[in-house]
Amino acid sequence: MSDSHRAASRRRTYSRRELLAAAGAAAWSVTVVPRHVLGGAGQTPPSERVNLAGIGAGGMGGGDIATHAKNGANIVALCDVDDVRAAGSYAAFPKAARYKDFRRMFDKEAKRIDAVNVGTPDHIHAVATAAAIRAGKHVYCQKPLTHTLVECRTVTKAARAAGVMTQMGNQGHATEGARLTNEWIQAGVIGDVREIHTWSDRAGLLWKQGIPRPKETPPVPATLDWNLWLGPVRERPYHPIYCPVGWRGWWDFGSGALGDMGAHIIDHPVWALGLGSPSVVEARVTLDGAILEGQRNFESFPLAALMFFEFPARDGGPPIKLTWYEGGLMPPTPPEMAHAKGWRRLHDNGVLYVGTKGKMHHSSHGGMPQLLPSELQEEAEKVPKTMKRSPGHYEEWLLACKGGPKPVSNFDYAGPLTEILLLGLLACRSPGRRLEWDSAKLKFKNAPELNAFVHAEYRKGWTL
Repeated sequence: MSDSHRAASRRRTYSRRELLAAAGAAAWSVTVVPRHVLGGAGQTPPSERVNLAGIGAGGMGGGDIATHAKNGANIVALCDVDDVRAAGSYAAFPKAARYKDFRRMFDKEAKRIDAVNVGTPDHIHAVATAAAIRAGKHVYCQKPLTHTLVECRTVTKAARAAGVMTQMGNQGHATEGARLTNEWIQAGVIGDVREIHTWSDRAGLLWKQGIPRPKETPPVPATLDWNLWLGPVRERPYHPIYCPVGWRGWWDFGSGALGDMGAHIIDHPVWALGLGSPSVVEARVTLDGAILEGQRNFESFPLAALMFFEFPARDGGPPIKLTWYEGGLMPPTPPEMAHAKGWRRLHDNGVLYVGTKGKMHHSSHGGMPQLLPSELQEEAEKVPKTMKRSPGHYEEWLLACKGGPKPVSNFDYAGPLTEILLLGLLACRSPGRRLEWDSAKLKFKNAPELNAFVHAEYRKGWTL
């Protein structure tokens, strides 16, 4: 055999995994690549493409899949229980295999899949993500990571053990504003932070809350597999108030405004201040949304709520109290805003940090931080930019799938963040009580009756 034939033989022994790793080795840097190794003008060479499957191909899931494809992913399979909802993705990727049940998809397509995008309602996140991890696939999952605390802890541990690359869909984690927030807080621009206010206007605005289960039982649309839409959740009759878009307001399927927006909002104080699990959580909810026909309503979330979290002191940092407001409730406008330069009212969704030297606020999704009083801006501009900047939220994950650095919002970060959100929701089941939380044991110390809700019983055929 000639030297050239031996070289060619050696090249053919490289696995797809090795080729993808090599393609991502120079991630987050600029590299000049000779034209002869490219797949054509403006195209990604086949050896560098990540073969991606999408579970949940409509709505946000469809948008995520399209973004991954734009970044170079090869869409090989699409799974959705609703043909109408997924029609846009089916049209955009006509060569992709189509499935309604992701379990069957993995049975048939596992060898062709490198990575999976999970963009379903919250109650499907964990079972779909766990199935992908068991199959050894990288996973991008929309927020919140899971629907229950047990699911969150299980999926986070499984991803770490499998060594797959993961990312949760809190896009603001990759922004410049998020990094400036970290740098300014950690440099002490506003002093020691002991109090944080976070809020969202989503509850009841984009979906209904504080309502009972509907009594009508309309027919299931022919294009929807209602049984698969329910997945692991207990059976109930179909109603359009649940799907395709109303599910966020229902305990069995969604996580309310805190689950929807908390991952975009609470994310930033958790990251900047290195907050772990809270030791205490308490909730206050509106009675008109919590009480229906004389009994507590655990069908849909309350119309409005306040949630209080107490985080113990960390290395070098004091204890912190964080408050979450939703359903039209917000913290008072800081008096310093009356004299501020530029923005003079709180955002509809955002964070307010209260420090010993001043205050800072920003909008959701890693909005650019603004300081109060405005004179602190001069000091902030002197703070060095010590954090690595991101090439982009979606880009991080795709590069990681090719062997690049771990995404910043990988499950080891996103899992504990999601647990904070789920704890706030559990507190709404017993409003007005100061609940002591034991994170290591995944239990409430002083409310054993609530421990039954750290997980939900699955229907037969569904598992983590």
